[in-house]
Amino acid sequence: MSGQPVLELLLGDVVRLRKQHPCGGDTWLVDRLGADIGLRCETCRRHVLVERRALERRIAGFVRRGDPAVTAAVAPAAQ
Repeated sequence: MSGQPVLELLLGDVVRLRKQHPCGGDTWLVDRLGADIGLRCETCRRHVLVERRALERRIAGFVRRGDPAVTAAVAPAAQ
């Protein structure tokens, strides 16, 4: 376990990954949160699941951020 904080991801985030998808796209929509993150390619609409730790290493940056209210409504924080 590393000492780095967990990257905050929101539903609806669009992220750019370091490597391109075989279709040529490099932007992905975050559509599932949890231990595995669901991503949908913005170019070809292919859906993949990626482990959170692997995704945190592969993200080059955010293209646009999702709405925190939507994320909170779908997955309320544990208390």
